[in-house]
Order: sequence, then structure tokens, then C-alpha cells
Amino acid sequence: MDGLQLLIDLHKDAPRQGPGSDDHTALAITLSGLANHEGIRVADIGCGSGASTLVLARTLKAHITAVDLFPEFLEELDRTVSSGSFPSTIETMAASMDCLPFDDNSLDAIWSEGAIYNIGFDNGIRSWNRFLKPGGILAVAALTWLTADRPEELERHWLNEYPEVAKASCKIAQLEDAGCRLIGYFPLPPECWLQNYYRPMQERFASFLQRNGNTDQAREIVKAEEAEIDLYERFADFVSYGFYIARKAD
Repeated sequence: MDGLQLLIDLHKDAPRQGPGSDDHTALAITLSGLANHEGIRVADIGCGSGASTLVLARTLKAHITAVDLFPEFLEELDRTVSSGSFPSTIETMAASMDCLPFDDNSLDAIWSEGAIYNIGFDNGIRSWNRFLKPGGILAVAALTWLTADRPEELERHWLNEYPEVAKASCKIAQLEDAGCRLIGYFPLPPECWLQNYYRPMQERFASFLQRNGNTDQAREIVKAEEAEIDLYERFADFVSYGFYIARKAD
């Protein structure tokens, strides 16, 4: 396997491909006001195996399009959907988030938890905004500095991994410049990272290495993930995902 396929293999069976929780997705839904409407159209972009999609589907009466680049994750979501019953209709779509096939002004909401970094926060909100109807909801969780200053080691790591990491005030200004009005914001707490994402990942390391022949490439992936976990454990007060809920101008 190449590096990308190894990463998919590490994460595809996980309930989450990034930090988060059902309760915090539900909180964002409450702040959005979407539960007050029926028959709405929602796109969950970068959905992975569908952790946020399933909360949306259980909470809303909507048509939800779950979008991810990797069919392996969507296959997991399809299996979950086929075994349950939801008030929403869910369809999966394999597509790149920088080349989405939606019509302009066709969506009541765009959801994206921990995935917009792939095309950049500012680029993502500006390019996706046209798909929203006037008054539509944009709900995005993105890596955010929690303090004005932070340890150099942490800053060096995240600026290398994601140069657009910034304070919430910067991201809120970007939303406003893109024609959206903030209606809610909160940072994800440590349990969303540790209990819901990092600890389950650590439990999968041994089987991942065994499944992939304990190759140098597989060990390097585990080493990199362990280094990131160590950084978070030491510096959780300085960085998290910020959840931004905004409304497109009418």
C-alpha cells in the first residue's frame, strides 16, 4: 500500500476520522435552527464514515448528501444506514470537496466537521457559499488556536501541517468577509480528541501494523500519529477544533 491507502486502512473502521462527539454535533444543530424545518437539503462534506451524518439524520427531517473523496469510508456509512431507520434520507457521494456537483443556491445547509483543512478554511467557505440558498446554514469545525500565544513546539507542528490554523476571531472575520453572519461558536473539549479519537486510534495500532506486515511505512504512520497525540496531551489548552455556525446573507 502507498501512504494514503495505509492512512485509509488505519481509519476506515473507526467510528470517527477526527475529533468530535455526537453531543457536540447535536449542539451545533441546535444553534443552527435546522431542526425547526422539514424537507431541507443538507450536504455533509468530508463526512468520512459518517459520524456527523448519522447525528444529522437522526435529528433532522432532511435529504442529506454525505460527501467524501474515499469510497472506502462511504461504504462503511452505507452499511450503517442500511441497518437502521432514520427520519432523514441519506445518499452518499464520492467527490472532491473542491469540485462539488451541487447547483448554486440549492442547499439549505452545508456541514463539515474537521475536513475543510483539505482545501483551506477561507477557500472552502468562499467556494461552498454559492451552493447555499440565501439564509442557508454553514456549519464548519476547523483547527483553531485557543490563545493568543502558544508553545513554539506546538505552533511549529501545526503551522507545518496546516498553515491556516488561526484564532477564532480570524476565522469569524473570514466568514463575515465571505458573506456569512456568525450565529454560534464553541471549541471542542479534550474528550472529543482523547476519548473519541486518539484513544480508539491507539487501540487500533497493533492490528494495523500486523495487517500491513509491520513495514517501515506503516510504522512511520504510527510514529507520526503518536507524536501528534503526545503534543495534544501536553498542550490541549492551546489548540482545538472550533465549531463555527453561520448563516448566509439573505
